[in-house]
Amino acid sequence: MKNKVILFILCLLAGIAAYPVVFLIVGSFMNSDMLYSYLSPVLIDGEGYASWGLFPWNFSLKSYIELLVDAPSFFVMFWNSIKIVMVILVGQMIIAIPAAWGLAKYTFPLKKVIYFVYIVLMLMPFQVLMLPEYLVFDRISLVDSHLSVILPCIFSTFPIFIMQHLFSKIPNEVIEAAKLESANDFQVFIYIGLPLGKQGIISALVLGFLEYWNLIEQPLAFLKDKTLWPMSLFLPNISIEEIGIAFVTSIIAFVPCGLVFVFGRGYLEQGITVVTKKE
Repeated sequence: MKNKVILFILCLLAGIAAYPVVFLIVGSFMNSDMLYSYLSPVLIDGEGYASWGLFPWNFSLKSYIELLVDAPSFFVMFWNSIKIVMVILVGQMIIAIPAAWGLAKYTFPLKKVIYFVYIVLMLMPFQVLMLPEYLVFDRISLVDSHLSVILPCIFSTFPIFIMQHLFSKIPNEVIEAAKLESANDFQVFIYIGLPLGKQGIISALVLGFLEYWNLIEQPLAFLKDKTLWPMSLFLPNISIEEIGIAFVTSIIAFVPCGLVFVFGRGYLEQGITVVTKKE
């Protein structure tokens, strides 16, 4: 009996957590009239309460067609998002992996000070750095270009924090044994560090994708040309009259995040477990 109660509570909580996704999916297949009838008290009149149906009784693909066929600006923003996110993640791996390995496995002057600076930078919100970053990019003529969004993210300290913890768990005895077999530092990094630190690397990639796919403040601050905007800025510019397109846009924006999370969930859980595990 106790197990059934626990199972019921878990199913109830899971249903509550999944409801926003179900809400979006159902709404994306409703026609405009049905959406207006449900949501007009909140979105238009501002009085009364919105209602909602569990099924799209007037099933319609009109919103999908309008977005995927009649809205070329959406595809521009979609590919802008792909470009920005992929370049950021590749750049982060080039910078963050060697930096994390160095902090984890090498001893050098001011190591603790440098790590402390990394932690401080990681804790600083974008609002604190926005003005100095804007002034710097404006001076070197990078405002209104994707590089103004990409460069600060490439040098983010958060992936270094994640991977440094994973690299530090690699036993030093393994590294010493490899060096006794005539392996140099680069070979140790490539053949031991990267394979054994795979959990941290993939965890950082998954978390980075989820963050940078949904960037809003940085593009708004640095990109004036709307043709450079990522998809995350497409939704806020949709009017109430295009409420159906808003639902479809939300679904399409959610799909890549959902897929990345599902396929990277195991590595993400392992990485977080190692980072939070007490010695």
